[in-house]
Amino acid sequence: MKLIRPDELPLAIEALEAGELVVVPTRRWYMICANARDHDACARIYAGKGRPRSKSLAYILPSPDAADELFVMTLAAIQLASVFWPGDLAMVLRWRGSERARQHQPVGVPNALVNLDPGPLGQIARQSSVPVAATTANFSDPTSTFGPAITATEVESFVAKSEISVAYCIDGGISPLANHLTIVDCTETQAKIARSGVVHARAVDAALAAVSQSQPHAKK
Repeated sequence: MKLIRPDELPLAIEALEAGELVVVPTRRWYMICANARDHDACARIYAGKGRPRSKSLAYILPSPDAADELFVMTLAAIQLASVFWPGDLAMVLRWRGSERARQHQPVGVPNALVNLDPGPLGQIARQSSVPVAATTANFSDPTSTFGPAITATEVESFVAKSEISVAYCIDGGISPLANHLTIVDCTETQAKIARSGVVHARAVDAALAAVSQSQPHAKK
């Protein structure tokens, strides 16, 4: 694995498009990424992390418009996207078509975990010709006291121990938040928080309150 600078994104994009793995910094953690349609590349992430296949990787959107094109956006999802994207909130969304879902199986079928990232990860998703799947750079061991990597040095340690073949790691310094994305399940009309994280539950509730207030009252 080679460390590269944040201004060398094209190298990471070329590697992704060629079926290789790259690691990208976010405000929360460093994320290991692959082509979301390359099942073999994504399988290498699962194997290296020891991650159960039942836990899907995240789909990183290239743009807000792509969310509506690819996924069923409920009123709640539209509202959350308008308030928190790009940012540190992810949504569980239903694919619009079964064929698209099958093509992106590593990020979930029939639902996917979806985020629009504001940093280098989002830039890669926008500029890449292939869709981006991502997950934290660490072992999926619930008993481990070592969380996802927050520095390039920690990424190097993880890659060496896991023996995952990674082309590049973008060295973005220290990830200051060291916390997860907040996940909101928007597969049904009534959205609900599936996992707590950076975006506080009160902020999510405040955003969703606007949806409730905008809906007409049922006639008696």
